[in-house]
Order: sequence, then structure tokens, then C-alpha cells
Amino acid sequence: MFLFFCFAKSAIYYIIRHQILSPPSEENMSDNALYTDLSGYYDLMCADINYQAQSNSAHRLHQIFGNGGKQHLDLACGTGPHISYLSQEGYQSSGLDINQPMLDIAQQRCPNAYFELGNMCAFDAAEPYDLITCFLYSVHYSGDIKNLTSCIQSVHKALNTGGVFCFNSVDKNHIDNTLSAKHSVMHDNSEFSFGSSWYYCGEGEKQTLKLSIEKTSAQHTQLWTDEHPMVALSFNELQALLMPYFDVHVFEHEHDKIIPWEKLSGNAIFLCVKK
Repeated sequence: MFLFFCFAKSAIYYIIRHQILSPPSEENMSDNALYTDLSGYYDLMCADINYQAQSNSAHRLHQIFGNGGKQHLDLACGTGPHISYLSQEGYQSSGLDINQPMLDIAQQRCPNAYFELGNMCAFDAAEPYDLITCFLYSVHYSGDIKNLTSCIQSVHKALNTGGVFCFNSVDKNHIDNTLSAKHSVMHDNSEFSFGSSWYYCGEGEKQTLKLSIEKTSAQHTQLWTDEHPMVALSFNELQALLMPYFDVHVFEHEHDKIIPWEKLSGNAIFLCVKK
């Protein structure tokens, strides 16, 4: 399911960055309206994601490896579901995202949390954090190694001593170009279909997320397709970027248990303790 998790967020983020135009039709929404429409349906698109399990996993890892503090920042926080669950564990949570409409929804969901519009690859923290999370493979939105390095440096600078950075990642060498995912949902008498597939050419620091969004209402269908560049790297390369700043622990991508990564799977949870 990791493919669809990445897709659900990428589709929305890519639209806001590039102002994708709808296909011509008198019934079609404008580019901005299309984006706003999908922003409002974000939680519906991600209904199958177990946010609670992911949040609980980060909380347990922080209890074991972290400094015990409760100041939390969620990077690429979207509409704030992880913040909602971590707040229930006593965290004073904040969220950072490039998408203001989703931040507006997050603020409604979590009125006691603080949300800020910003880029996770270049942010400054007014006060240090004890736990920084980045769920749903969002570190790959950095786009390239340079920006990812900047993100890592920003996180390191923003953490208290002994603070932890918890995120998940996909190894470029485990991407299967033949796999794809599709998800459909009905809402307000319209059917939304979301399709995605990874592509990695076998070399370099770019992998592609191929996207399609289709909305069918009555006799009218809107279709948008595009390709979204994301940063590609192996877990060895990722650990090499992290190790100057953190003590790095890698675990199997299991949210209900803590198992050291056995170096076979292509998805893993990274737990990084600030040096």
C-alpha cells in the first residue's frame, strides 16, 4: 500500500506547485478549483491509511530512543491526522506544510496545534523540538539529494539534544516498474479514481511517480495525468547522508512491532537520534 500512500499526497502537492490545467469542457473546473476540490477530498482519498498505528509507532520509538520531551513537529503534515493522534499522547504538536488549504483543514481538526506554511527543505524553528516526524514517505518530496540534505540539516538544527527524527523511505533499488496501484471512491455523486506507479531507470537520483486523477460526474469526466519527480536513493546512501548528524536506527516497515531492518525489504522506518 505504500505506493498509494505516496500518491495521495503527491497528487495534491504537485497540482499546487504546477497549477495543472483541467481538460477543456464547459463543465470543467478551473485549475485552482480543481486543486481546491482535491484538497477538500484529501482525507477521503487517504481513508485506508492507518494514521493511528503510524503515530503510535513514532511515539513508542521516541519513548525508547528519545529524550522524553513532548515538543513535536510533523513535516508535510497535510490535514493533521498524525498530529491529532500524537496530541492525545501529550505532545505539544506543530505542523509544517507547503499547502495552505490542507493546513486550514488541519487547524480545524487540531485547534490547539500550531501550523505553519513552509518548505521542509529549508525551515527554522523558533523553539527546539524533541520529536520530528515525516510520514508517508514524504522525505522523497525533497526532489533531489541537495534538497534532501538541506532537509536533514534543518531537522538536525531544529531538534533538542537527544531528540529524534522519525520517517519512512523506499529504496530505489527495490522499485518494481511493473507495479501500479489504483483506488476509487464515491463522494457527492461523483467517482474519483486515483492511479499511480513508480518508475526508476536504474541509475541516478531521480525516480518518477506517474499519476492519474479522474473525476466522473453525470455525463462529464475530467482526467489529469502527469509525472512527478522525486528523490531516489538507496538505504545505504540515505544512511550516509544521515550519519554525520544522527545515530541511525533502521527498522522493518511494521507499525505494530519494532524489528531491526533485515536488509531485504525495500521499505523501512528510520529512527535518527541527534548527536
